[in-house]
Amino acid sequence: MREFLNGLEKESKIIRIQEEVSVKFEAAKILRKHPKDIIIFENVKESDMKIISGICNTRDKIARGISVTVPEITKRIMEATENPVPIKNFENVKENYRTQKNPDLSQIPVPTYYKKDGGAYITAGVIIAKDPETGIRNASIHRMLVSGKNKMGVRIVPRNLYTYYKKAEEMDKPLEVAIAIGMHPATLLATTTSVPIITDELEVANNFHEGNMKLIKCENVDLDVPEAEIIMEGKIFPNVRESEGPFVDLTDTYDVIRDEPVIELEKIHYKEDPYYHAIMPAGFEHRILQGLPQEPRIYNAVLNTVPTVQNVVLTEGGCCWLHAAVSIKKQTQGDGKNVLMAAMSAHPSLKHAIVVDEDIDIFNPEDIEYAIATRVKGDEDIMIVPGARGSSLDPCATPDGTTTKVGVDATKPLDKKENEGITLIFCCTSSNQRL
Repeated sequence: MREFLNGLEKESKIIRIQEEVSVKFEAAKILRKHPKDIIIFENVKESDMKIISGICNTRDKIARGISVTVPEITKRIMEATENPVPIKNFENVKENYRTQKNPDLSQIPVPTYYKKDGGAYITAGVIIAKDPETGIRNASIHRMLVSGKNKMGVRIVPRNLYTYYKKAEEMDKPLEVAIAIGMHPATLLATTTSVPIITDELEVANNFHEGNMKLIKCENVDLDVPEAEIIMEGKIFPNVRESEGPFVDLTDTYDVIRDEPVIELEKIHYKEDPYYHAIMPAGFEHRILQGLPQEPRIYNAVLNTVPTVQNVVLTEGGCCWLHAAVSIKKQTQGDGKNVLMAAMSAHPSLKHAIVVDEDIDIFNPEDIEYAIATRVKGDEDIMIVPGARGSSLDPCATPDGTTTKVGVDATKPLDKKENEGITLIFCCTSSNQRL
């Protein structure tokens, strides 16, 4: 992470807050005012550590982290997930870390973001664990509610880590975990990708790092973790639950209180003068890291339907979850509606989708609005699907996620493509020539 920050520091793209700031609401208030900046809090009231936030809060930063342009992100993620690279570089945690043998989470500046929150939340912690039966490793981000000096309630949704934990619970034994906080954006991105359960997200990260990634060997648990500012070791014990929540989720609304598993820490390792990475709940960093890795799944589904798909984006205005825009090179008149159906099937949480021609820049909201304004007839080009399964994060949906989905075909009729030049001259821009 520090190498990435050094590059940005040279370009003056980091805001350093020198005034004393409390982790209780004050830090979050400042982060809300700087939604797309990197912020470093130099003077934290409750801790000697610095807080950093925003290293992944724009597509430009993500693109920089994996050495591509913004339009190339989706295909680069696809390439990395399809070609994970085994990791060969290792070092012991003692080499570059100091160790706290009696973990005390009160020494880490974990913010409380909103007034109704269940407490202080670790939001950028990547949990690394192994399948108790197969030994396959998983790395994924989970929110963790600090509930004691060495205890955290952890929200685990039914995916890979949940499967591992349930297996361990059936064996009546704890699941060993390590938690990494403060990593390079490419590593963090890899831990959010949607890959088969047999794929190791850290080997996906190693692809991003061109085979040069290094893992740190833990002491108390049999796990290797990415290089990070803070590394925690612990266990999730079977049949132990605590209340977790409320928590402001992706759509800026509160998630409910649930009984969730508990992590008990055994050791914490720190780099010298560590940065604590805090992801603002419902901020752009939260949205991009959760939503952007779903774009390849939509892309592949659309590709199987319309091979001329150009790109896919889950828009920031749609919380990178509920709204998608798809660009295609239209070949037959029905392509647009087929794309809409494929996109909604690939990402069931999708609420509204729009398909546009290849001359529209889907990363530019003005371009998308232009396509709607000039290429959509409401009675022909809008598809409404009531009573469909959507996202439980949608405030308009029923508690089980049932909602109404809308697809908008904003592509041009094929018979108008050849005659559009003169009428579109006025709307051409230097960044997107439509003629």
